[in-house]
Amino acid sequence: MEFPSRHIANLVEDLSRLPGIGQKTALRLALHLVKERSTLARQLGQGLLALETEVRTCVQCHNLSDGELCNICASSRRNREQICVVEGVQDLLAIERTGQYAGLYHLLGGLIHPMQGIGPSDLNIDSLLTHIQSSAPKELILALSSTMEGETTAFYLVKKLKDTPIRVTNIARGIPLGSNLEYADEMTLGRSLLQRTEYALPAS
Repeated sequence: MEFPSRHIANLVEDLSRLPGIGQKTALRLALHLVKERSTLARQLGQGLLALETEVRTCVQCHNLSDGELCNICASSRRNREQICVVEGVQDLLAIERTGQYAGLYHLLGGLIHPMQGIGPSDLNIDSLLTHIQSSAPKELILALSSTMEGETTAFYLVKKLKDTPIRVTNIARGIPLGSNLEYADEMTLGRSLLQRTEYALPAS
C-alpha cells in the first residue's frame, strides 16, 4: 500500500506490531491521530515516553509501579496476611476488578512450560520465597490459569512450601479448565476467590 507520507507509513507499521492490531486498524488509528494532532497525538507521545522512562517493576511483588513499591504493596489498607500468586499484570487487574480481594500479590512473570524452555528458575519464584519470609503471611492463594502449565506451576510451588506453616489455597474452579484467568468474567472470578479451597498434593 502506498502511503501519502513516510511518517504515516512508519506509524502504521509500528502500530500494527501491537497485539490485535492489523494494518487496517493501524491505518485508521494513524489517520485519527493526524486529525487530532493538536492534543491527542502529543498526549500519547508523552505517555509512551513515560512508559519507557518512569514505569518500573515493584521490588517486592513485580507489579508495574511508578516507584520502588507499587501502590498495592505500599498501601497500609491491604491485608498483609494474604499473598495472591498470579501469572502477570493482566491477572492482577482482573482480580482487582472483582473487588473481592484486599491482600497482597506476587507476580510470577509466567508459568512453568518445559516445551517452551521455561523452568522455575525463569520465574519470580525465589523472590516469592523472599516475599513470604519478609511479609510472613498466613495464606498463599494460588490464582493461576487452569491450564496444564498453571497446574504444573501450582504443584511446584506447593512442593516448595510443604515444610512451611503457611496455608496454601487454590481458587475454586468456576473457571473452565484450559482457560486463562484474565479472560474470566468478574462475577465468576470473584466467586472463585471467595470459595477457594485448600491445595492438596496428589498422593505419590
